[in-house]
Amino acid sequence: MEGVKSRGLTIAIVVTAVLSLVGFGLWMYQLSEGLVLTNMRNLDSWGLYITNFIFMVGLSAGGLIISSVPKTFGVAGFGGISKVAVWISICCTVLAGIFIFVDLGNPLRVWEMIVHGNFTSPLMWDMCIITTYLVLSIVYLWALLKHEKGELSSRTLRVISTVALIVAVLVHSVTAWIFGLQVSHEFWNTALMAPWFVSSALVSGLSLVMIVVACLKKAGYIDVEQENIAKMGKFLGVFLVIDLYFFGCDLLTSGYSGDAGAFSLLVTGPLAPFFWTEIIFSIVAAVIAFVPALRRPNLLTLAAILAMIGVYCKRIQIVVGGFSEPNIAYPTLNSGVGLTNAGSAVQSLFPSLVYFPSGFELLVSFCFFAFGICLLLIGIKFLALKPVVVSN
Repeated sequence: MEGVKSRGLTIAIVVTAVLSLVGFGLWMYQLSEGLVLTNMRNLDSWGLYITNFIFMVGLSAGGLIISSVPKTFGVAGFGGISKVAVWISICCTVLAGIFIFVDLGNPLRVWEMIVHGNFTSPLMWDMCIITTYLVLSIVYLWALLKHEKGELSSRTLRVISTVALIVAVLVHSVTAWIFGLQVSHEFWNTALMAPWFVSSALVSGLSLVMIVVACLKKAGYIDVEQENIAKMGKFLGVFLVIDLYFFGCDLLTSGYSGDAGAFSLLVTGPLAPFFWTEIIFSIVAAVIAFVPALRRPNLLTLAAILAMIGVYCKRIQIVVGGFSEPNIAYPTLNSGVGLTNAGSAVQSLFPSLVYFPSGFELLVSFCFFAFGICLLLIGIKFLALKPVVVSN
């Protein structure tokens, strides 16, 4: 049976590796043809790639936060899932960086940022903090492995986990400031953006860890007691309520002030399908998390999936919504904000939506998500991520 599981893992690695190679090949093609292959334009210069970037940053930060909090405060964790959570965080951070490279159009522009970087720009802050965060995540995983072998003291591990926790919060705060500090985009310019990003990171990061742990437990790779899974579910419910609270504050401020632009855009406008999907899925996930009778393994995994979908819908709302509410009048040459070349079917489903990804963008994203899964599976196969009882 063990051989069958190992063979299945190897097959999954090979399949995702092939899809990854396809993704890198598509990226090379995009480099040769340009970003014209996408539906991004001057008026909507960020799209699916940036949506994926901020989503993956949230997954990574959330995973590291729930891993480092128990170590930092000396409280009980979730049953030996720390190493798995940190490896998930590393994989998501790498994938987030890849989506930035894909979105840049030309990776050599990163060199221009290094040589001629403007350190007053939130984009530069984000580049520095994410690089630091990736290195620190690797160091933290190394520290966990060393601690298990008795080669690193609990005190040193606690210091590293504390620094990791602080940087994890900063990563998503700085990413949020890329949007929130842009006064030219009314939809983004809110002080709630940073705490909102952190709360969403906790929701999505914990959800991904719950899904991966559920799969690993079913495969016999890791043994996590139901009590710890239920505890993660309770935390997920709390994080969901906090996230919805921030969202409600932002909506109330927008709607009550009489500036119905952002409010109507989400509630009844072209972004309404994503908005209501987020709200309904989040509420259902919270109910599952809070009702003891529903707090069963399969339902908690479903709650985690619904919560992740809800957060991704929010990322779509943030990116697309920022380009849907312009603060300046468009030149007469331009016909105004309208859907960019996505076909009549999408046009009928999402009328007046400023952006919808092209088929090429969707395919590239799918292949690079496969790369992230491949990286995760490689770690599960070759790294010592199984929990080990440590003697103090």
